[in-house]
Amino acid sequence: MEVSRHTMRICYLDAFSGISGDMLVGALADAGADSAAIVDGLRSLHSGASVSFDRVKRCGIAASKFHVRVDEPQKHRHLSAILQMIEGASLPTRVKQNASAVFQRLGEAEAGVHQVPIEKVHFHEVGAVDSIADIVGACLGFDLLGAEAIYSSPLNVGSGTVKADHGILPVPAPATAALLAGKPVYARGPAVELTTPTGAAIAVTLAQDFGVMPPMKIAAIGYGAGDHDFKEQANVLRVLVGETTGAAEATTVSVIEANIDDSSPQVLAYAVETLLEAGALDATLQPIEMKKGRPGTLLRVIATPELRTTLAGIIFRETTTLGVRTYTAERLVQARRWVEVETTHGRVRVKVSESSFVPEYEDCRTLARATGVALKDIIAEANFAYQKNHR
Repeated sequence: MEVSRHTMRICYLDAFSGISGDMLVGALADAGADSAAIVDGLRSLHSGASVSFDRVKRCGIAASKFHVRVDEPQKHRHLSAILQMIEGASLPTRVKQNASAVFQRLGEAEAGVHQVPIEKVHFHEVGAVDSIADIVGACLGFDLLGAEAIYSSPLNVGSGTVKADHGILPVPAPATAALLAGKPVYARGPAVELTTPTGAAIAVTLAQDFGVMPPMKIAAIGYGAGDHDFKEQANVLRVLVGETTGAAEATTVSVIEANIDDSSPQVLAYAVETLLEAGALDATLQPIEMKKGRPGTLLRVIATPELRTTLAGIIFRETTTLGVRTYTAERLVQARRWVEVETTHGRVRVKVSESSFVPEYEDCRTLARATGVALKDIIAEANFAYQKNHR
């Protein structure tokens, strides 16, 4: 029988022209999030702002433009006041939690930039009414689309300078740069601010990973317009919404390496075993010749990005190395599924992709141990059973 596969609804942010809060809200509405529901949800904030959507074009691409209008002068607010405003609104619990987390992240960035306690931070651009609407509207849009996970491309931050309450600042603005520390960014196109603090805060708080688009079956695409209409590139944020396709491995992986010349084979073998048990996608040992002609071993580990720090710690603990190299790589993987086949000695799972299939080694090994039949014969029978019943 075939083992069922769980699919997950995901959202990918394609920030080739940067990201701002209003661009994201517009893109999510364009992708199918109910704009009337977004308007109603934001109205419950009682912020004094009115919001609306209209259709525009950027470099010929039709996009949704999200507008926030405020009749009264914008007030500077502390984080606690903003969190109270969100908590008192008529919004789903997950939306409140996500929006509060985004503002908490913003507060931490601003506090770091200005070297003041977070409770004393006065939110300026990021705390103005329009940015509150942007952040809450984006979190509500994700919820309306049913997004279970969010991913993002590397962010185009722009270049040049930007005018802020504190004067002329370099792009990316200090708060934006602080938020994006450790994330993949680049600058391309016109010399303007393309990624705002609000957009950066939403992306780094809610996105699980930054990199190439994960394997997915696209169900909807939305474009959110920025304020400018550049000649050289479309000033839009593209959002792609769809279902995962069953490729469990990340397409963006972290590679961790160490050259080791003073550990015994037993220690290295145990280290590899421990790394795999801790979640490494792969761990290998390769003989190398090191300086002064000494024989050594290259330990290479492939892992999902979120496990990089944990697995590096295991390498330091279990081997004698004093340093490791880490870098990001892209991996192309085919979607795969599990199929169970019956042999004369018991059931064996077979991993099946579009172009190949292979019996699960551990299943075949268990049957070989239990029956005394040669492992190669178990594997051959499992291959035959799959070809007979599933091809």
